[in-house]
Amino acid sequence: MSVNTSPPASGVRLPWESVHPQVRAAVEDFLGARVAEAVTQPGGFSPAAAVRLRADNGRRAFVKAIGPEPNADSVRLYRAELEIAAALPDSVPAPRLLTGFELEGWVALVFEDVEGASPELPWRRDQLDRVLGAVRRMSAELTPAPIAAPPIAEALDSSFRGWRRLLEEDTAGLDPWALRHLDELAELESGWAAAAAGDTLLHRDLRADNILLSGERVYVVDWPWACVGAPWVDLVAMLPSVGMQGGPMPHELFTDPDPAVTAFVAGLCGYFVRHGRLPDPPGLPTVRAFQRAQGVVALDWLKRRTGWS
Repeated sequence: MSVNTSPPASGVRLPWESVHPQVRAAVEDFLGARVAEAVTQPGGFSPAAAVRLRADNGRRAFVKAIGPEPNADSVRLYRAELEIAAALPDSVPAPRLLTGFELEGWVALVFEDVEGASPELPWRRDQLDRVLGAVRRMSAELTPAPIAAPPIAEALDSSFRGWRRLLEEDTAGLDPWALRHLDELAELESGWAAAAAGDTLLHRDLRADNILLSGERVYVVDWPWACVGAPWVDLVAMLPSVGMQGGPMPHELFTDPDPAVTAFVAGLCGYFVRHGRLPDPPGLPTVRAFQRAQGVVALDWLKRRTGWS
């Protein structure tokens, strides 16, 4: 039996009791009764609370809540997710947002409670095939984008500059192939934005920990990064994590030799490789190891796609 040895896709979750008391009171007002049970959900890198709640009156909900500590940027992300989640049409396979609000510097989102679980890791092929099929259907259904979202070139402009930034930075420890081809990688990466342009609404952060399997349904959760781009972007961006978490390697799952995809993979790989070399962000102690591990898989894929020796 294979064992999942990849870095965990999880941070340090805030318990329900540590959420601001006025936020907890507002959630109870919405549910119409006192919270009788609060079960923290693992998965994801955010230091926020992520809790399945059961109220005394039997109502259930899944609540995400974050304050300005320890990572103030998380508040901005949750504010973006609140806006996106409120606008998502029913065609999106995502849990429905019941309500959301900002209070005392906190952002809270209250979703329907879905009875489900993340895919098993290492990936089981039957579950992977279900998820990949759902991702392809979702991309088709979300073309053209049913809501307003930033174009991918704008959303990822500051992130997909990894190889170009490494031209000016210390490259000690960098993969020898990448170091040898650094100028070419920077040039290839520079074309990713035009390559990934399109009119499909994208999740932009698909991984096992952002997916729930419930019966025959596949739910995609956590939409703060939504943007608009090419229909293949979500699938392509997910594949390094699949390979890293015990599934097939990207080249086994995606064989289209389109140069546009290769340019995007260059940008994605440069992001993982460079960010994996940076210090851990406040409150996110596991994210760099996760990025480094995806970078290893993405770099192997990029070597195969370019054919450079």
